[in-house]
Amino acid sequence: MDHLLLVFIEVVEKKNFSRAAEELHMTQPSVSQQIQILEKNLGTKLLNRTNKFVELTKAGEIVYSHAKEITGLYKRMSTLVDDLMHEANGLLKIGASYTFGEYVLPHILANLKLKFPNVIPSVQIGNTREIAQAVLTHHIDVGIVEGEYVHQNVFMETVATDELYIMAGVNHSLSKNKEVTIEQLERETWIVREEGSGTREATDRLFETLNINPTTLVEFGSTQLIKEAVEAGLGISYLSDLTVKKEKLLNTIFLLDVEGTPIKRNFSILTEPVQLQTKSMQVFIALIQDFYKKQK
Repeated sequence: MDHLLLVFIEVVEKKNFSRAAEELHMTQPSVSQQIQILEKNLGTKLLNRTNKFVELTKAGEIVYSHAKEITGLYKRMSTLVDDLMHEANGLLKIGASYTFGEYVLPHILANLKLKFPNVIPSVQIGNTREIAQAVLTHHIDVGIVEGEYVHQNVFMETVATDELYIMAGVNHSLSKNKEVTIEQLERETWIVREEGSGTREATDRLFETLNINPTTLVEFGSTQLIKEAVEAGLGISYLSDLTVKKEKLLNTIFLLDVEGTPIKRNFSILTEPVQLQTKSMQVFIALIQDFYKKQK
């Protein structure tokens, strides 16, 4: 693999030639020379330099993005070759959307450590859009997201279904109703996830399906914050049953009886094409499938 790209990536991520040189076990003049050669080869300036830090030019942003993709592909190639000779091992970069990542993934990782101790997980949590992009750019090996994501360069496999409910705090006035009407729901403050999350996508689909036109929406970037706001009586929300198991046991959140709910959605695994899956990815995916089989 081109050493120039490795040096360039290190300089960009350390934002400093001296720190990059130290990390690479090179002298600072050697690092500077490598960057100059790369810029000469590409015919453009990639970095703006100051005494304290460096920053990317527009051309540099393009090169950095592709350099990360190239190094990711190289590492994947090396891992696949190594897989031919050894058992599942090494670093496994996992991405998960919030619902799965916060409420299911810890159980999967515990099982992974027990059965495959030589696999070392690294976890990134983000919304569905962010996780799908990380798979596409090779920043993670496998992603688990809510809903579905269709892209020609991504293999998608549905592994489980999930049920979503409209819910309120137990002291909320709607929790006293046997049935809740659309008109009542429209008058409430809805606490929702941010754009790009699978739960927000499901909420928007709920509004469309049940013809709900809420007057007030409040966006939060965390399911935990939404639950606490619902418990406190700030408003109502539409969340996965997976996320409120403890709250139901503690009797702090009430699932509202609304015609047309609960609504099911899928959890899907996103990877590169199947033939590029490492043994570590395969055993991890198998553990997810086994986990949900036991839940049935």
